[in-house]
Amino acid sequence: MSQPQTAITPRRDEDFPEWYQQVVRAADLAENSDVRGCMVIKPWGYGLWENMQRIFDGMLKETGHRNAYFPLFIPLSYLAKEAAHVEGFAKECAVVTHHRLEADGRGGLRPAPAAELTEPLIVRPTSETIIGASYAKWVQSYRDLPILINQWCNVVRWEMRPRLFLRTAEFLWQEGHTAHESAEQALQETDLILGLYEKFARDYLALPVITGEKSEAERFPGAVKTLCIEAMVQDRKAIQAGTSHFLGQNFAKASEIKFQSREGKEEYAWTTSWGVSTRLIGTVLMAHSDDDGLILPPRIAPAQIVILPIAPKPETRDAVFAAADKLAAELRAQTAFGEKISVEVDKRDIGGGTKSWEWIKKGVPIRIELGPRDLEKGTVAVARRDRGPKEKEFVPNAEFVAKAGAVLEEFQAGLLARAAAYRDQHTVKIDTKEEFYAFFTPKSSDKPEIHGGFALAHWNGSSAVEEKIKEDLKVTIRCIPFNAPEEDGKCILTGEPSKRRVVWAKSY
Repeated sequence: MSQPQTAITPRRDEDFPEWYQQVVRAADLAENSDVRGCMVIKPWGYGLWENMQRIFDGMLKETGHRNAYFPLFIPLSYLAKEAAHVEGFAKECAVVTHHRLEADGRGGLRPAPAAELTEPLIVRPTSETIIGASYAKWVQSYRDLPILINQWCNVVRWEMRPRLFLRTAEFLWQEGHTAHESAEQALQETDLILGLYEKFARDYLALPVITGEKSEAERFPGAVKTLCIEAMVQDRKAIQAGTSHFLGQNFAKASEIKFQSREGKEEYAWTTSWGVSTRLIGTVLMAHSDDDGLILPPRIAPAQIVILPIAPKPETRDAVFAAADKLAAELRAQTAFGEKISVEVDKRDIGGGTKSWEWIKKGVPIRIELGPRDLEKGTVAVARRDRGPKEKEFVPNAEFVAKAGAVLEEFQAGLLARAAAYRDQHTVKIDTKEEFYAFFTPKSSDKPEIHGGFALAHWNGSSAVEEKIKEDLKVTIRCIPFNAPEEDGKCILTGEPSKRRVVWAKSY
């Protein structure tokens, strides 16, 4: 039986990694830069990031956080102050050693030997150390605490196997850095931010994430505790969608963030850091899209509705365009999710079929076609991106305007429900090593690597077990879930006693 023709080739079940790249390209989200490992984020993709940034920035400010900006360059000595931190990031660092170029005598350029820096500078892979240097100056007393600061910026981590949005040498993110008077306050902050990440992922990105704590082997370098949200995408792998770190006093001691306590004693601050990045765009794509292209949750779509005026005859064009503009104005006056609906009118002089397929591949939630016959009947042709590309509903104009917000909200809820059902379908409890290894092993070498999912299995707490399973299967503990009840069992590898199950999966 032949497969139905789709806009994206190959399909997800044929070659998921290549399907992903093709969806990014077809949706016009981004492209590879001439700089290895870097990407150009195009307007539709950047519009997604702007919406994510706007929404989450508002959530942060509601909880008392404020934005600031810190240097892109970090002195090498700063990074070296925290041993676990430098060990964790050393292989990913881009290093600046000179501040001037000179002619090389062969028509090219080279770093000027006389302009070598006294101390190399690291292009920030993360900012704990450089921000800590500022906090050390700002904090003198317990009255100066807490400091609740976030920055929106770019960072550089020298990825060896880049993939657009998921892993690039340079990417955009927010990174929060806070300092507190006590461990209890810093732990509360860590939990608070994880809750914001979970809410943002669930309510805005339609991602049903699992919340939990990372194992010691998977913690952020230098952290005492790392909390995370983990999402499953359609090849059943996990994506770490956000992390919140309790840093204890490790970075405060390295950066000399000290204060006079209420009792008059000198103490080190307790710090946290946390972040989400443009990786979320790739996560949304992999979780929701289909073989015709991108599918966007309405709450983050750069345009929630696109109107496609169809006027094949020049004499009808003015009337159709005027009707499209009027409909757009009526829709923009409506609300969805408590905000005005965003609408785009596509008046480009290209074929209606070509135009429609462009918007299908871009993932716009609702497409409206409006032509001379629709004007006569007082109807519009409505197509939803969460349904088949050929499915259209002819609705009276005023009726659609009145219910547009409800349709968008239904669309959003449907995406979340569908993603949750997929995750639950591919999350299984496993109690034997044989079943565990079979779950994560491809059934055939000539089939795409879509197998496994999330395995809930017992673990004895040993890093050696994690390392062995990672070596054998490329599977890691994604998190120790918060909602997992205590349950007597045996470690999946050693048979030693275990009190709870953890989430194992392959990951990006």
